[in-house]
Amino acid sequence: MTSIAKPGARPERIPPLRLPRRALGALLAPAALGLAGCGSSSSSDPTSLRIVDYYNTPADDVVIEETFTKSAKDLGLTYSREKVPGDQLIPKVLQMGSSKTLPDILMLDNPDLPQLAASGALAPLEQYGFSTAGFTPSIADLGMLDGTLYAIAPTVNTIALFFNVPMLEKAGIDPPTTWEETREAARALTGDGTYGIAFSAIATYEGTFQFMPFMWSNGGDEKDLATPEVAGAAEFWSQLLQDGSASRSVVNWGQGDAMDQFKAGKAAMVVNGPWNIAGLAADTPDLEWDVVTLPVPRSGAESIAPLGGEVWTVPATGDEEKQRNAAKLLRAFVAPENQLRMGTARSTIPGHAATAEQFASEHPDLATFVEQVSTARARTGELGPEWPRTAKAIYTANQEVLVDDTDPAKAFDEAARTVS
Repeated sequence: MTSIAKPGARPERIPPLRLPRRALGALLAPAALGLAGCGSSSSSDPTSLRIVDYYNTPADDVVIEETFTKSAKDLGLTYSREKVPGDQLIPKVLQMGSSKTLPDILMLDNPDLPQLAASGALAPLEQYGFSTAGFTPSIADLGMLDGTLYAIAPTVNTIALFFNVPMLEKAGIDPPTTWEETREAARALTGDGTYGIAFSAIATYEGTFQFMPFMWSNGGDEKDLATPEVAGAAEFWSQLLQDGSASRSVVNWGQGDAMDQFKAGKAAMVVNGPWNIAGLAADTPDLEWDVVTLPVPRSGAESIAPLGGEVWTVPATGDEEKQRNAAKLLRAFVAPENQLRMGTARSTIPGHAATAEQFASEHPDLATFVEQVSTARARTGELGPEWPRTAKAIYTANQEVLVDDTDPAKAFDEAARTVS
């Protein structure tokens, strides 16, 4: 979501402006196809590269800068880096595309990749020796469109269930693993100014991000929202509010807001991501918490969460020598040893599977997220550039269910019609 909780976006970040696929294509394609000989930056030196990203928090910025600095020095390259606010990145990319000033390396929130790749603005990476061999398959898929690799995700994030250890122990409750257990635990933990559970159901892509694991784990599919499985996930969320176990304010909370409730002791459990762990430790150092994978509809079902985080690309600027050098720098930047460094600094999970296992052994507090990532999915995996329309339909339907008490089946039948 960037951050969705600024995700972070290290986390899932607050989504930038997303234009329809045709609008993106109309604005970007002419630039991408007509840049031969024009170059992408103010420097004509092929060893001097320009990088654009939206990392501006210390945990992100410092390790990203250090990793690029070392990688560039080893390769005899130099670079300049422009940091754009997350909600301005896509408008900035559109502007650069139309003015033929695309950077040499561009970072994107992963759901934005299909639209940019479909426009012709990005160079396929396999021609430069990139391979996703050894990557967790779903993470490799984040950089793919129609079988072509356009981007690499060195690290990713997802969401799981945090819980207040003393609260659960005092109530004699084990961390829940199923929806029924979650509902029972949330009811038992509610009282004295504390809700049993908090989550984000806000009317943005962030709310959709939090809903996806419940929908997917229940057998729902974004290609058809008018199914009992999708409605059943919305019904589960609705039951938590009807029970009084979750605040009706969840419809206004981002992921950071939900975590703030947990920090303040106003929620015994919270659905959230690893990007908030550093703040959790800094703001509430005495809070004893733990985290488990997201509960599933029934025992034995697979917990499937969405992948958050960013991907890195080489724009198709038309300057082949610069593109080759940019690819060299990017390959060094995403090397497994750098994935481990960046993951450690940013509480994100390496994309390379063996490196993720090493990361889990070195950071046991993040091992649950490594486990959750192993079964996680890309939100754009099935719908590609059409994902944003469906994401909006999902959060709109959930608002109707949670705010207006609309029947979930009716709300999602209407959602399906809006994207058909």
